Amino acid sequence: TLLFRSIQLKISKTILNKRNSMKNIVFGLVFAFAMPSLCVADDAKKDIVDTAVGAKKFGTLVAAVKAASLVDTLKSKGPFTVFAPLDSAFAKLPEGTVAELLKPENKKKLAGILTYHVLSGSVMAKDAVAAAKDGAMVKTVQGKKIKLSIKDGSVYVNGAKVVKTDIKCSNGVIHVIDAVILPPAK
Repeated sequence: TLLFRSIQLKISKTILNKRNSMKNIVFGLVFAFAMPSLCVADDAKKDIVDTAVGAKKFGTLVAAVKAASLVDTLKSKGPFTVFAPLDSAFAKLPEGTVAELLKPENKKKLAGILTYHVLSGSVMAKDAVAAAKDGAMVKTVQGKKIKLSIKDGSVYVNGAKVVKTDIKCSNGVIHVIDAVILPPAK
């Protein structure tokens, strides 16, 4: 994380020193978005669920995946792209929200929220950056679309900042986000 922040600062300074030419901005965004993958051990032998469990920063997400009966799906062949909220992202939700969603009677609602964080196919950081430049709306497994955008040199998914990218798994890829994204009301 320290290495990534240092690299981000150097890239930001370089971009600013070059007077923000479009080429330098695009290069900086692609490099800053893809760089965290070089700082994370490539453990592509594990599936998405086992990778999340092993990271120990996704305890709430893993518990929710289990409660929604999505473990088998996210362990299947895929491939999938998961925008995975950290435990700290779930902690930002109003008090009692997670406990309420984990109840058996809310299984369908929870599954809808979780599958809203999943895309079919492996979307790597460089492709997400390209799509975000155009403000792409991308269909999720849940059926509704999420918006990819760029703000202040960072990629966002419906307002949630992507904080780590390209965690390769045997059945797809994980990108870490700092907030839980909620699907729009019907």
